[in-house]
Amino acid sequence: MVDFEQDIRNCINILEQGGTILYPTDTVWGLGCDALNEAAIEKIFSIKNRPKEKSLIILLAETKDILRYVASPPPDIIDIVENFERPTTVIYNHALEFPDNAVHENGSIAIRVTTDLFCKALIKRLRKPLVSTSANISGAPTPSTFSRVANVIKQQVDYIVAYRQTDETIAAPSRLIKLTDDGDLEILRP
Repeated sequence: MVDFEQDIRNCINILEQGGTILYPTDTVWGLGCDALNEAAIEKIFSIKNRPKEKSLIILLAETKDILRYVASPPPDIIDIVENFERPTTVIYNHALEFPDNAVHENGSIAIRVTTDLFCKALIKRLRKPLVSTSANISGAPTPSTFSRVANVIKQQVDYIVAYRQTDETIAAPSRLIKLTDDGDLEILRP
């Protein structure tokens, strides 16, 4: 059985080569890749059979990293995000540094600062943000556990994380909030 540390090393090896992973997040099982690698992001869209107009979620390990990837967040964004009581994805205007296929056509980006131990460790060691999108064909049910991930998905990724494969705990998808240019929060998915 692969241990946590070996899973992290295996993921980094795959991600640095532009590969894709199937991994547990703080919400559901997800498909991931280096969020700064345009070709890897294309692979994610292909695996999911997802329209390019539907953007992806980006995971960060630290709240302060929002300042690196968003051009004009409100001054109190770190306090706002650190006070979320559950996984929350925030849509920010004016994304920075990401390839075009990671950013919505209007220039926005969906970011969640993860609280998951595995995801945090992986992102910190990779030193790059991670794509996180549900591990399903676009339009199919979201797999809340590994046992619910379709074989067609498992067959297309470059690495499947062993950590938490037997965990049958169901977590809700993240709350989805849009941050307006005025600094207001608009709840899109409670």
